[in-house]
Amino acid sequence: MVLRSVWWDRNELPEVEPGRLSGEWDVIVVGAGITGVTTAALLARAGRSVALVEARRVGSGTTGGSTAKVSIQQGTHFSRIARRHRPSVLRSYAEANREGLAWLDRFCREHDVACEARTSYTYATTAKGRRSVRAELDALHAGGVAEAAWTDGPPLPFQTTGAVLLPDQRQVDPVALVAALAADARRHGAVVIEGDRVRRVHGRHPVRVRTEHGGASARTVVVATNMPILDRGGFFARATPQRSYSIAFRTDRPAVDGMFLSADGPTRSLRDADGGRLLLVGGDGHRTGAATSEQQHLESLRAWTHEHFPGAEETRAWSAQDYAPASGLPYVGPLLPGAEHLLVAGGYSKWGFTNGVAAALAVAGRLLDGHQPWASVFDPWATRRLTGLPGAALANGEVGLEMAGGWLRPLRPRPGSGPAEGAGRVRYDRPGRPTAAARVDGVERDLSAVCTHLGGVVRWNDAEHSWDCPLHGSRFDADGAVLEGPATCGLRRQRS
Repeated sequence: MVLRSVWWDRNELPEVEPGRLSGEWDVIVVGAGITGVTTAALLARAGRSVALVEARRVGSGTTGGSTAKVSIQQGTHFSRIARRHRPSVLRSYAEANREGLAWLDRFCREHDVACEARTSYTYATTAKGRRSVRAELDALHAGGVAEAAWTDGPPLPFQTTGAVLLPDQRQVDPVALVAALAADARRHGAVVIEGDRVRRVHGRHPVRVRTEHGGASARTVVVATNMPILDRGGFFARATPQRSYSIAFRTDRPAVDGMFLSADGPTRSLRDADGGRLLLVGGDGHRTGAATSEQQHLESLRAWTHEHFPGAEETRAWSAQDYAPASGLPYVGPLLPGAEHLLVAGGYSKWGFTNGVAAALAVAGRLLDGHQPWASVFDPWATRRLTGLPGAALANGEVGLEMAGGWLRPLRPRPGSGPAEGAGRVRYDRPGRPTAAARVDGVERDLSAVCTHLGGVVRWNDAEHSWDCPLHGSRFDADGAVLEGPATCGLRRQRS
């Protein structure tokens, strides 16, 4: 089965010819996920000349692979923030997410995009999970989310030890939503360019953007690629890349009434679609490029679903990537202190449909001289970010070990003459030259195994037939082309 999200099946978007960025603009927005398209729409409405440039298709990255829960309640994320920050930070974070949800809900109503109300639940299945959920309820209340409440019996067909619930949240079709946002941006004069990957951003007055097919200049550039594609600012060292999985199942009757996320691991996420005719099961996440079988994570989701929802028939399986900052807070603001000409937005810890819209509102406010008191909570250079340093140091220690291990791992002898169909492996053809060899559709491809971002050695992803870098989450297809991550150049062909 090809891994492709169910949202792309539901939305027959017209094919587009690869575009070419050119000209002079007030603002160039890089990345057409939920943050990028919302930012472009907001700025175009305000009369700014805007170019939105996307390497693939609008919504083809994290946004199009999301389960698209639009919720202020976010698993156990509030309690994670509470362990690192003061209650005032929690309150600002909650307000930012309220603003994001309210704006998105209003946009959907005004543009006839389905946006369904649901109660959100974070549930537990163990005594330890129950304690985590209780802590989450306390954190939500500390953040001013007074509507959050406890229930001993969330409506699920298996035993739980309780849950925290929050009524009147939303769920959407993410591809339909970003398509409507892109159309709104175009109606207000923005130009949307697909199929042109940004390779370099440099300069100041103006900022110059170089792409695969062209280039342009702008007063301001907004890099809305979740993980910035620019190494300045060291954002790649502040956040951990995470992959998670989703499977759509056809059911005879609605299987769940609400949006659900487990506090216990491995994570299980549940929501419905198509009026209850589809059950979406997600979770089983891990660090991108970890020493694991991605296919086994999908099998784990399948086995769990068949146990708890017997008779459910699989229709689609896919995965998505997000970034979890060590501080627990998204980063929205200058790439470097004082660099108002070059802004970044990302790090949503899998909650981009409130945070991503809030980030766009914060960016637009910054550029249009607006004032949003809650926006300071996203400031990437605030002193509160220091609370994430121990976690960042640990994550980067793991990166260092992975860097060393990746270069040593191919030295171990491996039997056989080449990879089997659908498999890939890294080997040394000669010292200092690791080769990524994979066989897909009967053709063996030999590429450099060195990630073009910061030199990590890639690993084979057996579910998606891709090469994934365990350092900072860059991913490449079997032919070496960039799929996602901070890398902007593909893996090089290895010559014999």
